[in-house]
Amino acid sequence: MAARHRPLRVYHAGAAALGPVLDGAGALAAPWRGWLETAAALGFGQVLADVRDAGEEAACAALASAAARRRLDVYLDCPPVPAAGGAGAIDWSACAPAWRERGVRGLLIRGLPQGDPGLLRERLAALRRCDDGLDLLAWTPGLSREALRGLRGMGFSHVFSSLAWWNFRSAWFMDEWHALVDSGCAVLGFPADPYGPGAAGVGVPDAEVRRRASIRALWAAATCGAGWLVPMGYERHGLDGAPHGQLDLSEDVRAANRWLARAPADDVALSPLAGADAPVAMMLRRAVGPRGRRSHLLLFNPDLLAAAAVDWPMIQSRLPDRVQRPVDGGLPATLGPGAAEVVELGPAPPVLAGPPRRRSLTAAMGAARVAIEAVEPAIEQGRFAVKRTPGEALTVSADIFMDGHDKLAADLLWRAADEQDWTRVPMAHLGNDRWEAVCRPDRVGMGHCAIEAWRDTYATFLDELRKKTDAGVDVAVEVEEVRDWMLKVLGRASQAGREMRARAEEAARGVADLSTDACLAWIRSQEAAALVQALEPREFASRSAEYPVRVERRTARFGSWYECFPRSQSGDAHRHGTFADVAARLPAIRDMGFDVLYFPPIHPIGHRNRKGRNNSLVAEPGDPGSPYAIGSEEGGHDAVHPELGTLDDFRALVGEAARHGLEIALDFAIQCSPDHPWLARHPDWFAWRADGSLRHAENPPKKYEDIVNVDFYARTTGGRAASGLWLALLDVVMFWAAEGVRVFRVDNPHTKPLPFWEWLIGQVHARHPDVVFLSEAFTRPKMMYRLAKLGFSQSYTYFTWRETRRELTDYLEEISRPPVSDFFRPNFFVNTPDINPRHLHASGRPGFLIRAALAATLSGSWGMYSGFELCEGTPMPGKEEYLDSEKYEIRARDWGRPGNIVAEIGALNRIRRDNPALHLHTGTGFLNTDNDRVLAYTRATPERDNVVLVVVNLDPHGTQGANVELPLWAFGLPDDGTLHAEDLLRGYRFDWRGKMQHVRLEPGGPYAIWRISRRS
Repeated sequence: MAARHRPLRVYHAGAAALGPVLDGAGALAAPWRGWLETAAALGFGQVLADVRDAGEEAACAALASAAARRRLDVYLDCPPVPAAGGAGAIDWSACAPAWRERGVRGLLIRGLPQGDPGLLRERLAALRRCDDGLDLLAWTPGLSREALRGLRGMGFSHVFSSLAWWNFRSAWFMDEWHALVDSGCAVLGFPADPYGPGAAGVGVPDAEVRRRASIRALWAAATCGAGWLVPMGYERHGLDGAPHGQLDLSEDVRAANRWLARAPADDVALSPLAGADAPVAMMLRRAVGPRGRRSHLLLFNPDLLAAAAVDWPMIQSRLPDRVQRPVDGGLPATLGPGAAEVVELGPAPPVLAGPPRRRSLTAAMGAARVAIEAVEPAIEQGRFAVKRTPGEALTVSADIFMDGHDKLAADLLWRAADEQDWTRVPMAHLGNDRWEAVCRPDRVGMGHCAIEAWRDTYATFLDELRKKTDAGVDVAVEVEEVRDWMLKVLGRASQAGREMRARAEEAARGVADLSTDACLAWIRSQEAAALVQALEPREFASRSAEYPVRVERRTARFGSWYECFPRSQSGDAHRHGTFADVAARLPAIRDMGFDVLYFPPIHPIGHRNRKGRNNSLVAEPGDPGSPYAIGSEEGGHDAVHPELGTLDDFRALVGEAARHGLEIALDFAIQCSPDHPWLARHPDWFAWRADGSLRHAENPPKKYEDIVNVDFYARTTGGRAASGLWLALLDVVMFWAAEGVRVFRVDNPHTKPLPFWEWLIGQVHARHPDVVFLSEAFTRPKMMYRLAKLGFSQSYTYFTWRETRRELTDYLEEISRPPVSDFFRPNFFVNTPDINPRHLHASGRPGFLIRAALAATLSGSWGMYSGFELCEGTPMPGKEEYLDSEKYEIRARDWGRPGNIVAEIGALNRIRRDNPALHLHTGTGFLNTDNDRVLAYTRATPERDNVVLVVVNLDPHGTQGANVELPLWAFGLPDDGTLHAEDLLRGYRFDWRGKMQHVRLEPGGPYAIWRISRRS
C-alpha cells in the first residue's frame, strides 16, 4: 500500500519581502525569525522562501536549522531560469543536492514549459540521479492541458490549481481539476495569488464584504485539494493585497490548518453536486487517510451580499452510496453571504425490516365521510412498492373530498418500516379536489406512506361566518355554536402539556364571558387559530391505505457497467485467465469511468454435453465450455471455477476493485449442467421427461444441450412441494452477499416463476437492503414491468433495438415518465455476449460512438460488454450473435488497438459523473429538429439547476445537419433569449441567442454535448 501523506500547509514569503536572510553576525535575521514564528503559530507545517533570498549555502543552512526547531520544513521557491542564463539566475537542478544537504525538504519549480518538456525531463532526471529525496512541487496555473499531461511521471508530487480566480459558479474549475489530477499529482490551492494581484474580491470597498471574500477564499483553498499555500501576510490583509488594520484572519487561518492537519490527503477527489444555476456551490471531497476513505461536503455561497438556502434533500439525492448523513449534527438551512461550510459525511444506518406490514383499509379509514381516491404514485393500488433513492422527492397526490361544503385538511404521512411514529407533511390544495405534498425518504430500505384527511371544522366555521357577515346576516346564533365548540376543543387540553393546558384554561375562562361581537373577534384571532391547530380532534378523519416505498441505494439508479469474462483477461488465448488477471485490468476499466464490473458466471463448468466453439455441439479438447453450464464435481453455484482461482482470490479481487472505485456484480443464473452436484443429491428438483431423460433448456429457436432445467414446483416422492430448491437458491444469493457482493445480474428471470422472485428478493432485502438486482429479461414489456414491480432494481431494455429518432423518442417517452418511471429503472446496455446488435455489424467506429453516446446520456445506468470499446461487431452470418463468441472460447484482445473508442467512453463517463441530470432515468425532453437523422434532447434535474443538451447524428455513414429548437421557454426566456453553453467535450464556452440553432455533425464526431444555463 502506498505511504500515507499529511496535507501540505505552506506559508510563503515573496522574493525580497524580508530583506537579507543573515544579519551582520551571520545569524538568521530578525525578520526571518519572526516569519518562522508566525508560520508556526498559525499552524503551518512548511515554509517557502525564494532561492534568490535563501539559496546561498549559509543562508539556507541557517534558515533550515531555525525552521527545524519550530517543526517546520523548508521549501525553496525556484523562479523561471532564463534560457540564456543572466545575472542572478540560479540553476535549481545544479544547486538542489547542496540545498538538500543543508536541510531543504523540497522545491517549487516555476516557469514550466508550455511546449516540449524534454529539457525539463532531462534536468529532473539529472536531479534524481543525485538526490531523489527532494519533494518537488510544480507551479501550473496558466499551463495548457497538453503541458499538464506532460508532467505525468516526471516526479512532481503536487501541482497548483487556479482556484483563487474561481467565481464559485463557472465550470472551468472542475475542468482544470480533472486535467491536474490526470497529471498524476496531488493538487494544492492558494487563496490569493502569491506572485501578484488577481484574486477575486480585491478592491471591494466594504470591509465586512472583503472579510467574507477572504475567509471564503481561504477555506476553498484549504479544502479543495491535498493542502494549500498561503502568501505571507494573508492573515492580516486577506485579498486586499497590502497590510492594514481592518482584517485579522489569524484564527481563521489557524482553524483551516487544524482542519488540514486532521484531513485525509491521499487520492483526493472532488465531485460537483450542482450546476451553475444553483444558489450554492456544492462539492463532495473524498480522500484516503489513516482512518480510511472519508468524505466532506464543501459548501460555498457565491454571493457576497445575500444569504442562500441550503437544500439538503437535493444534496443528499446526489451523494454516492454510504455518504448520506452528516457525521456530527446537521447542516445549516441557509448559508450566510459569502459563507463557507465544511461538513464531514458518513453512512446512514440501513432500514433492516421485512416485508411491509399492512393494516385493514376498513379499520384505517374509520369514519368514512372523507373520501381519499386516486392516490399517486401507487403501483397496482399499492400492491407493489414505488421506488426512490435517498433524498429523491416522493411527490404524492390524491383526490380528497367530502359531502357538503365543509372545509378539509390533509397530511401526507411517512415512516420507515422500522419506525413506529409517522412524519407528517401538510398537503396543499391544488384545486378541483386534488391535493399534493412532497416527502424525501433518507434511508435505504422499505418504507410506507399514507394520507390522512379530515373535516377542518374551524376553517368551516370561519368560512360560514365570513360569508354571512359579508352579507349582513345576524350571526349571533352561529357565534354561540362556535363558542360551544371552541370550549369543547379547549377542554381537550387536559391531555396536553402543562403550558398548553394553562393557555387553554385561560382562554376558556375568557371566552365564556365575552359578548357576541368580542367572541366573534376572538374566534377570528391568531390566538384561537393556534389553539385549534394544537387541540383540534380531526373530526371525521379518514386514512388511506398504506403504500409501500422501496428506498434503494444510488447504484440502483445511477451506474456505468462494464461486463467481461474473467477467463479472457490473461491476454493469451491459450491460457485461462484468473482473478489476478482481472485485478491487473482494474485501472484501465476504472480509467474508462466505470463503477460496476460485472462477471458472467464464475462457477465450475460441466463436462457432459459441453459446447464447443461457436456453440458447436461437440467440444474439442481444451474448449472451456459455456460458463452458463454451471456445476461439476468441483462444486455448484456457491463454488468458484478452479482455473479462475480460489474463494480467497475472489475476496481479494472484491477488495482490490473497491479500492479502484469499482463494485463487483455477479451473474445469478438458475441453470445447471448435467454434472451439477444437485442432480445427485436432489434429483427431484429437476424436470424429467416421460422416458426418464432430463429436460434440457430451450429458448426457441435456441437450444442449450449443456443445460438442464430445474422444476420450481416439483413434488417429492411423498407428494410434498420441493421447497428445498427455493431455499437452496436463496442460500446461493446470501452466500455471495456474505462475500461482499451487493449487485446481482439475474439471467432470464422471466423464465422462472414470478412468486419465486417476489419471495427471494423480499428475503434478501430484509437482511441486505442495499442489494441491487438487474433483470436480464428481453421479453414482452408487461413481463419486464412485472419483474420490476416484484423487486428488481433495474432492467435491460429494448434500447438495444431502438435505432431511429421515432423509435428512440417513443420508447424514452414510455419508460421515463410515470407510472412506469416510478417502478422501472432502465439499464441501457449497448451490447451483450448474446446480442451483437444489427446496427453495429457494418456501421464502423461511428456506429459504436453513436450507441455509446445515446446509452450514456439517455439513462441513469448504462453498460457495455468488453470488446465494444474496440468496435468489435463481426456477426455470425444472418444472426445477431458474435462470430467466435466469447461464451464458448477464451479471447485475447489488444486493448490499445488502433480505432478504439476508449478515450471517448472515458469522456462520456466523466461527463455523466459531473452532471446530476445524467444520474436519472427521468427528466428527458426531446427537441424539435428538421432532420430525422438528428436526435436532440435535454436532460435536466427536477430543480433544473443542471441541464444537459445532447445532439446525436444517427447516421454512421454520413454528415448530418439540423436546425435545433432550443428550449428557451423551459428557462423562462423569450424566443430571442440567450442561453450560456459549455461544450463538455471540447471545453468551449459561448452564448446561444435565439431559439433556432444549426448543428452539423460528421460520422467521426457524431455527437455533441453541452451544459446549458441562463448564466455563465
